[in-house]
Amino acid sequence: MGLTVTVLGCSGSYPPPGQACSGYLVRTERTTVWLDAGAGTLANLQRHADFAELDGILLSHSHPDHWVDVLPFHNVCRFIAPREGLPVWSPAEVRRLAGEVQQELEPAFDWTAVTAADEVVVGDLRVTFSRTDHGPETLAMRVEGAGRVLGYTADTGPAWALGELGSDLDLALCEATFKTEWEGMAQHLSARQAGVAAREAGAGRLLLTHLQPGVDPDRSRAEAAEAFGGPVQVATINETYEV
Repeated sequence: MGLTVTVLGCSGSYPPPGQACSGYLVRTERTTVWLDAGAGTLANLQRHADFAELDGILLSHSHPDHWVDVLPFHNVCRFIAPREGLPVWSPAEVRRLAGEVQQELEPAFDWTAVTAADEVVVGDLRVTFSRTDHGPETLAMRVEGAGRVLGYTADTGPAWALGELGSDLDLALCEATFKTEWEGMAQHLSARQAGVAAREAGAGRLLLTHLQPGVDPDRSRAEAAEAFGGPVQVATINETYEV
């Protein structure tokens, strides 16, 4: 196994029937990390990994469609499949919000607040961060492992450049929330803008995610492909992609 990404959820804002919000399993042969934990992703995680396989959780920002399933998973770690010291990394605001709901996050979780200046090593994965152009403190992530590089935008507007994660991204997992005619309505990207960002960053391949419910994935893929000029796919729930 090289470096892979399994989509646990890829809907922006809320999950339509049968779907889930943002969440991914990032894996090598040695390491399994849950990257963002939006609503519905815990259920799908169980299709692809045992709870005990998780080596850590990375959360990009405090909007609930990216982290709230970590709360029921805390119950799993306390009462169902007990464990202590599972590493969790996030901006400080996510830790604060989680603590208001679950006052006793430790000892099940070993939660560390991170910023764009930090670096995380978990197993054979190395993760660095960049603050994006999006509401609360939001951290895009560069994930290196098995000789490959994944770039994850999390949520962002166009004022942030994907190239901040480096010019050697093998796969860009990029938000594409909006239709083109919605560009500028909020701090999110359209598929066209995602394609431009990936082209300017020199990414090898582009995987679109975080489409708002109702946005046509075929149109998004076509618009991104025209702007990118390289291979484009639209993330599909429960599918695994090689980085």
